[in-house]
Amino acid sequence: MKIAPSILSCDFAVMGSETRRMEDAGADYIHLDVMDGHFVPNLTFGAPVIKAIRPYSSLPFDVHLMIDNPYDYIDDFADAGADIITFHVESRSDIGKTIEKIKSHGIKPGLVIKPQTPASAVFPYLKDIFMALVMTVEPGFGGQSFMEDMLPKLKEIRDEAERQGASVLLELDGGINEATISMAAAAGGDVCVSGTGVFKAPDAKQAIERLKALCEKERG
Repeated sequence: MKIAPSILSCDFAVMGSETRRMEDAGADYIHLDVMDGHFVPNLTFGAPVIKAIRPYSSLPFDVHLMIDNPYDYIDDFADAGADIITFHVESRSDIGKTIEKIKSHGIKPGLVIKPQTPASAVFPYLKDIFMALVMTVEPGFGGQSFMEDMLPKLKEIRDEAERQGASVLLELDGGINEATISMAAAAGGDVCVSGTGVFKAPDAKQAIERLKALCEKERG
């Protein structure tokens, strides 16, 4: 299991050093939640902030766009240093064209589904994406409770990807901590986003090691 700490839970006054702290703690990705105040009822940060913290880490930047029209901003996030860009199937942008635009920058594309969206929404694109992200909370705010009933979507996507001969990483985002990550591992998750579970822990390195150990124990 790879762990992607969510910057949404960091101390925004020192985002650069917080990003470096996560790399030093053993994180695999840095997860960056971009919210526009329209697609979701919250406003976070945009490409300029990501560009500002990019020099602080060599880890892949996993940029999750919770915005109405992701197609229009792909160039900006590519220039800011994104390595992976995931966007929502529920957004207004044409999915196929947005995937191709991401790829044109040499960046890995991914699709995200909200809790009310069926897994089948990503099926037509499985051969074209690097990652499928299943939200295990309603997107918009950190610190929400994990929605266990979202986990069957992982198997649905995995089964369909295998049927198509596609290779896709499965990511979960929302409410991931020591109490829930074993369920995520058992369901077949490859990457778990964890915000407060890592950033607010007394020792981030121990927190990440503990999360990974729980996954290994679950998978035997």
